[in-house]
Amino acid sequence: MRTGRGTVSVVAGLVLLTLAAVGYVLPPAFDPPPLKADPAFQTIPVQPAEELRPVAANHRFRQEEISVAAEGQRLEGTLRIPETPGRHPAMVFVSGSGNGSRTEFTPQAEFLSRAGVVTIAFDKRTIGYNFRDRDFALLADDALRMVEYLRTRPEVDPARIGVWGVSEGGWVVPIAAAKSSSVGFIVLVSSPNVSPLRQVAWALNEQLLRLRAPIGARDLLTRGMGAVGFNFLRYDAMPALSRITQPVLAFYGTTDPSIPFVESTRALVTALGSTGNDDYTIRFMAEGDHAMRIHGGDFTSGYLDTMANWILGLPGTARPAVHMAGATPVQRFEASDVPAAPWYAGGTMLGLTICLAAVGYVAGPVAAMVGRLRHRHQTVAETNARLWPPIRRRLSRMAWTSLGLLVSVVAFITLLVLFSVNQAGAWPAVLAGWLVVRLLAVLMLIQEVTAVAAYVSALREGLRPNRRQYVTVGGALGGTGLLMVAAAYYGLFSFPW
Repeated sequence: MRTGRGTVSVVAGLVLLTLAAVGYVLPPAFDPPPLKADPAFQTIPVQPAEELRPVAANHRFRQEEISVAAEGQRLEGTLRIPETPGRHPAMVFVSGSGNGSRTEFTPQAEFLSRAGVVTIAFDKRTIGYNFRDRDFALLADDALRMVEYLRTRPEVDPARIGVWGVSEGGWVVPIAAAKSSSVGFIVLVSSPNVSPLRQVAWALNEQLLRLRAPIGARDLLTRGMGAVGFNFLRYDAMPALSRITQPVLAFYGTTDPSIPFVESTRALVTALGSTGNDDYTIRFMAEGDHAMRIHGGDFTSGYLDTMANWILGLPGTARPAVHMAGATPVQRFEASDVPAAPWYAGGTMLGLTICLAAVGYVAGPVAAMVGRLRHRHQTVAETNARLWPPIRRRLSRMAWTSLGLLVSVVAFITLLVLFSVNQAGAWPAVLAGWLVVRLLAVLMLIQEVTAVAAYVSALREGLRPNRRQYVTVGGALGGTGLLMVAAAYYGLFSFPW
């Protein structure tokens, strides 16, 4: 007696609806609301002409390779010194996330050195910094070691040594400024000023909207982010920002898809206001991207001149005529926080689920191998040659589908992250990847239901499973069941598609 296709279809549909409901009911939800309009950002004045005055960047400079001792390693850098008499202002470049090679700062460092500013660009440390662990205080100490090195140079004015930071450096530089009075000023470029998790979630949401990705793709990413336990993702930048007493120059590009620049500016102004620091200058650069370039090419108009004029004019330029000026920034959505995953959906439980599923899938082959070693002369009746092989093939196909689903999910998330980081990609690729993931999830569900139906039918027809067959069935069906629940939590069965 075999289970009819109609019955199997009804059961599969009910299971699909149940799993879809799981994705909707279980927390956490992530749905960033539109950012409310702020009049302060809708009536920004144009940038004062004196700030945009062309800088005579025609001085000769000499270059030295330096090595400075730091915690756990030595930091290698490049020092550029203008060949003009007297002491000069100086600045240390602090890189954003990633490897942080000093060469990325060469154009800016050479421009400033030709304008009369001593600069240091150094390679980011490799010990104590990786994808999972990032100690912003440790990176700040590295920057301060460079500051102290500059104080020993006779070409440098010790009262005008600053620190420049881009992106992730926006969390590092305020720590350095708050920790040491040797820092005379700071320059922030695309500084998030919100937690890394909020910044990344905002950037991913913006990129997914640009790519016209389904809402489910965003939910998959944000729920995955909520399950990640990296210690630095929920770093609070406000305490360090609130202790800054030095003059601040901050740049934001109006086409930067990586930073919630309106909320970042609000956070900076609020933090500086809490300590009465009125020496800040915030400039929104038209067409500027995350690195103050236009589509990754030339620097946005006025960026280098504004920075050089401000540094060379200190302390007179510390308090500008207008605090915020430049192009009008437009931020569509709030940088909402990603709720932490509940205990049953955290990274540990997800890893345990995948491990248990893997154990379930390999339990059958292992049990079969052990059985062959112990019972080399099994009869045909014992193995039930007619009923067992079709079930075994179903279970095998189900295991391969589950593996394919895991691989496709990892590949899809990697694709989205790469598109976001590189500000590239096209919506057909995103939709195709999402469709593959969803189809594999549904195929896994159908295979689970049909495998159960086939096993029940075989039992009715006289199948008498031995111990290894019980292990094979229980491991495969149980492992797939666990993966189905996990897939449901991450929205792979949710509607609409």
